[in-house]
Amino acid sequence: MADFFLDGEWVSARHGGRREIRCPADGSLVGVVDEATADDTGAAIAAARAAFDSGPWPSTPAPERGDLLLRVAGLIERDRDTYARAESLDTGKRLVESEYDMADIAACFRYFGKLAGQDAGRVVDTGSPDAISRIVYEPVGVCGLITPWNYPLLQAAWKVAPALAAGNTFVLKPSELTPHTAILLMRTLTEAGLPAGVANLVLGAGPGAGAPLSEHPDVDLVSFTGGPATGKRIAATAAATVKKVALELGGKNPNVVFADTDFETAVDYVLTAVFLHSGQVCSAGARLIVQEEMHDDLVAEVVRRAERIRLGGPFDPEAETGPLVSAQHLAKVEKYVETALAEGAVLRTGGRRPDDERLAGGHYYLPTVLDNVKQGSFAVTEESFGPVLTVETFTDEDDAVRIANDTHYGLAGGVFTSDASRAQRVANRLRHGTVWINDFHPYLPQAEWGGFKQSGFGRELGPTGLAEYQEAKHIYQNLRPGPSGWFRK
Repeated sequence: MADFFLDGEWVSARHGGRREIRCPADGSLVGVVDEATADDTGAAIAAARAAFDSGPWPSTPAPERGDLLLRVAGLIERDRDTYARAESLDTGKRLVESEYDMADIAACFRYFGKLAGQDAGRVVDTGSPDAISRIVYEPVGVCGLITPWNYPLLQAAWKVAPALAAGNTFVLKPSELTPHTAILLMRTLTEAGLPAGVANLVLGAGPGAGAPLSEHPDVDLVSFTGGPATGKRIAATAAATVKKVALELGGKNPNVVFADTDFETAVDYVLTAVFLHSGQVCSAGARLIVQEEMHDDLVAEVVRRAERIRLGGPFDPEAETGPLVSAQHLAKVEKYVETALAEGAVLRTGGRRPDDERLAGGHYYLPTVLDNVKQGSFAVTEESFGPVLTVETFTDEDDAVRIANDTHYGLAGGVFTSDASRAQRVANRLRHGTVWINDFHPYLPQAEWGGFKQSGFGRELGPTGLAEYQEAKHIYQNLRPGPSGWFRK
């Protein structure tokens, strides 16, 4: 079967191989897809270049581009079950989580469909009656879009929808582990009426399929979501042709809990922040920073609840979280915990694979709590991207802010307190791109999503404004906090 989408046609790899995609929950075969070489990606770039330079899409009126995105949103809603099942089989995540993702994805396309053309530019006063000066906005050109495996279609939507709304063409390279919803998306875009060559898809690992997107002179912008090491290589490579670059490189996100917060709410959101999707979330609240006088009670209850979390596959109705995405990632998480313990962290629960025979075929790891971690240690500075919670303590507000900002990342964080003034003060002082108050993980397509420091640069979502000279922070406050009920008591 042909798996690459180039210039409106489904084609096979020229010289690449084939890759088996297996469900992380049980190892079952999901599908076999083509692997791209640099030549395949070069052909996709050529198609996108021709479609931008000579095709109708960049000059299509913005309201018509917006209408197409609105049709895409409707088609994704129509085919929600097909998309959600494909997402769950590739990632191993629970079907109900994938269904939630589809609603967010449709909302993303709908938001940018409505946004297209709203900002048509402005007239600048020249101070002279004999001159006219206008600011107009034009598409960048060919966009190379590289997406990760944890939220495959959502991450693609965050890149594809604004690229299309602005009139660009693109080459999409999803993670080699989770390709199937990207394939479905190409079919949906075609059904919605997108002209040939505007959307192009290549599959495969980064060195072959992805590298040309940051190297090729015919690519004008590269957007990458993934690990810091790869992101740094992409930025360095892109610099040779002075491409525009947008990077989102993860985070080591603090969840700051003051002693005056509601206890049950704090416990519930500490669990949700770190154990949702087995911690495979770039914004996961993997650092619990709790006020000293609340530490013992809060950690004891978090441990008790963590031990009750039921692991299972996508279609297990009793499961609360699923497997890690691959054997390689499972080994990485195991090594992370091993290193943390060697540095003096105290294992309160988890720290191993489950004994349950029904999970033996999958890449499962028990929800893990590491107490007594030290500032500057490996466990605090590095991202596990797994179901691992580290615990630190603080004395007062200044101490909390200092500890929470003591990281080279700056993607997201949470603040839990019943003191409204304190909540705003702390949120304002945190050097993180998104800060949730008395909540964790809500997503809004119209809000900024970007990181401070080494969590990346550029904007995934929302209006950019003076983005080159400002850091944009999204502060979200839940005015009626209470337990979310995601994990059973």
